[in-house]
Amino acid sequence: MTRVLSALVLLPVVIGTIWFLPPIGTLVLAVVAAVLAFAEYRTIGAALGVSVHGGVGGIAVALTCVAMAIGGSPSGVMFDEGSLTAPNTVYLVLAAAMLVLGAVSVGSASPGPAVLANVAASLFPAIYIGLPLGALAAVRGEIGGMASHVRIVEIGDVLPHLPAGYPDGRVVLLLLLAIIVISDSAQYYTGRAFGRRPLAPTISPKKTVEGAVGGVVFGTLAMIVGGHFIFASPLWVLALTGAVISMLGIVGDLFESLLKRSAGVKDSSNLIPGHGGVLDRIDSWLFAAPVYYMFVRFIA
Repeated sequence: MTRVLSALVLLPVVIGTIWFLPPIGTLVLAVVAAVLAFAEYRTIGAALGVSVHGGVGGIAVALTCVAMAIGGSPSGVMFDEGSLTAPNTVYLVLAAAMLVLGAVSVGSASPGPAVLANVAASLFPAIYIGLPLGALAAVRGEIGGMASHVRIVEIGDVLPHLPAGYPDGRVVLLLLLAIIVISDSAQYYTGRAFGRRPLAPTISPKKTVEGAVGGVVFGTLAMIVGGHFIFASPLWVLALTGAVISMLGIVGDLFESLLKRSAGVKDSSNLIPGHGGVLDRIDSWLFAAPVYYMFVRFIA
């Protein structure tokens, strides 16, 4: 019951932010989620004996998210009004983070085998957490210029009280949300009904091959059905993209489970009752988001 109640609170917040607020609202939500997930990642790192630099690492995660959201938006525009334009500066953020981490290490660390692990673990979350969440915010941004063959969804035709041509980035982003949710649900129910063979027994004993197949099948169908109304891509392209997104969602889930199991913890935190931490909730998104972003920008 606790798990269901938490979902009933979280889903309206996420969907409402995407649907009713301008793109900057999604960016703020992405940055908040990134910072919270980084704090949980840092706790996992400590359990593994790795010292993740909280200040530099946290700032790098947040700035990477913002840089990707603003510069990663296809036309370089994050806001509907087109008031802010910028090139993609993610590489500058990552380069600056690397330089600062190197300087901090030289000034505070003694030679030893932990130096490289600490620096690498401090820089990794900018790529693992900040970059994918920034890509999601970029997708929510101005989609109209992302690709000439992306169908502009006339939301005014669906909801008459809204003006025709209302920004369709929210529809594009909510499709990914639907794919991940449907795939995760299908994994659970098909795994319970038909699961026999463990998928990754040393990482996540309850996951089965049958459940994974069910998740990929239903996630692919979700992409085909939803994508048909948004993108002009052939069905086989939608199917292939949906399958890749679903499989990467599973890999993302297993990767986070690998980190937790290696650290000897069950959940990344207890922030969300019945669900664990933020990192537990977005682990599938972190691997699926970059591929979805590349599909929308370069292929759709």
